[in-house]
Amino acid sequence: MREERRLRTFENWMLRRIFGPKRDEVTGEWKKLHNEELNDLYCSPSIVRVIKSRRMRWTGHVDRMRDRSGVYNVLVGKSERKRPFGRPRLRWKYNIKMDLQNPGWEHGLVLCGPG
Repeated sequence: MREERRLRTFENWMLRRIFGPKRDEVTGEWKKLHNEELNDLYCSPSIVRVIKSRRMRWTGHVDRMRDRSGVYNVLVGKSERKRPFGRPRLRWKYNIKMDLQNPGWEHGLVLCGPG
């Protein structure tokens, strides 16, 4: 999705700002860190995985509430308002379905590489 790509781009940009450039051992020149090098240095789940994990956890809590609260209506997308013009906005339940169908979703866990 477009939002996921934008989040990953922002995360890598912030990590490059934090870790700064790296000096090449052979040539001695300064260079920007590649994405794989950033992942090796910053051994933590990506922002996209964290968001999906927290979204799933929140969905579990809200699902157990059922009709007792207005939050459940946000999850299922029931609104008493008139729908605005244009394309309908994505509902939470559609995001949850996409998260569950994505085979790359790993409960927010990432194994660290060497280093």
